Amino acid sequence: MKFARLAMVAALAAFSATGTSVAQHTPKAKGQGQGQTQATTTPSPSSTPAPPPQPGWAARCSSPSRDAPLECAMEQNAILTKTGQLVVLVNIRVPGDTRAPIALVQLPLGLNLQVAAKFQVDDGKSTDLPIQTCENRGCYASIPISPETLNALRAGKQLKISFQDLAKETITIPLSLNDFSAAYDKIK
Repeated sequence: MKFARLAMVAALAAFSATGTSVAQHTPKAKGQGQGQTQATTTPSPSSTPAPPPQPGWAARCSSPSRDAPLECAMEQNAILTKTGQLVVLVNIRVPGDTRAPIALVQLPLGLNLQVAAKFQVDDGKSTDLPIQTCENRGCYASIPISPETLNALRAGKQLKISFQDLAKETITIPLSLNDFSAAYDKIK
């Protein structure tokens, strides 16, 4: 599939303009090598210092009208640098009625839908992300975030989203959690 080849060849850019992202493939057979691609940001040649890096997790609040309450969410994404294709987007929001955080994960098309995607903080327990629907922009999964998972996200270093492509190759996309707590504090 086109996505699998792109994921192995193209480097992933970080999220919201900074950082590094790595696509990892878990080979099916023991004899196959593990393909990893990694993107690093290189400074532009200029005489002025570069602006400070932007956070990977972006928090946003909006309201449909002045009288309506604010709806806040935070998100981070991974994009293929060569094509600009969105690979993964993780959006976390806290609904006003329940105050319980919910994660919406957008994945690319071309997934093996029989196998759930996975949501894992560092090397902790992975949680299944059953794919709920797909449309022309990608496939979507949504899960409530338990207090234990929220604590792990706040203390963790890396969120790993993994899924299988149509060739049944596992693709793991790591997302930094360095500024997760600061962004979550803005939306809770």
